Amino acid sequence: MKRVAVAVAALLAAGCMTTEPPAPEVKLYALDCGSFDLANTGMFSPNHEYDGKPGKLSDPCFLIRHPKGDLFWDAGIPYSMVTPAGSASPTKTMRDKTIPDQLAQLGLAPADIEYFAISHSHYDHIGDANMFAASTWIVDKAERDWMFRDAMRGQPVFSYYSKLEGATTTLIENGADHDVFGDGSVTMIAAHGHTPGHRVLLVKTAGAGAVLIAGDMWHLAEAQTLRTVPANNTDKAETLASMDKVEALARDNKARLVRQHVPEDVAALPAFPAALE
Repeated sequence: MKRVAVAVAALLAAGCMTTEPPAPEVKLYALDCGSFDLANTGMFSPNHEYDGKPGKLSDPCFLIRHPKGDLFWDAGIPYSMVTPAGSASPTKTMRDKTIPDQLAQLGLAPADIEYFAISHSHYDHIGDANMFAASTWIVDKAERDWMFRDAMRGQPVFSYYSKLEGATTTLIENGADHDVFGDGSVTMIAAHGHTPGHRVLLVKTAGAGAVLIAGDMWHLAEAQTLRTVPANNTDKAETLASMDKVEALARDNKARLVRQHVPEDVAALPAFPAALE
């Protein structure tokens, strides 16, 4: 009887132990939303480290599929800025795949996407933003204020995202993190300085681990080592602090770092329509 009582007590104790909930089935897809072929990458530092050096830049968009909904991250290069065939321009802007055509391979359309978010509002990250105006737009308040200030309304880039002004919007204020689905699997994190409300995205998958999608934290692979800050960044000191923050995030979460404009980082992800999961 004594042995039975001990066994029952052990079973009861085990039943009272808390266990971690299973990780949600998150899938990360990288879509081709353009690329750049530059004869001179000198624009990425005012200190002349890259002067005269050519470079190729990727420009992906990302779809994160979660049991509670889909999040689309960034919206690529606008087609109006694609370099005409045969042009001798030293900066070639390419894009030949549409977001709707790529989403269709998964049986989706832009209207099916519940959430839309951006790393920031430069033209090569917001080119097709208007097609997500029916989604809930999640955005850093500082970035939204920057996008809709009076000085932007007459600029060509404004037409690429103008419909977002009336979208259902979730504002993230005071540099807070935003847990998109409420379970820690997809988090928008402030990394200000490139623009006033620039953000990175931390995605945690059950099988492949964590991925940190870093927006324009670094345009070139060597920029991470050299810590170069483009002259058009809105705040140099804030940018440098954000570089430290993002590197620490990647390290602390053992995350794969995806610098969105670095082709080898993007090429290391599964080729669409395959997913990292």
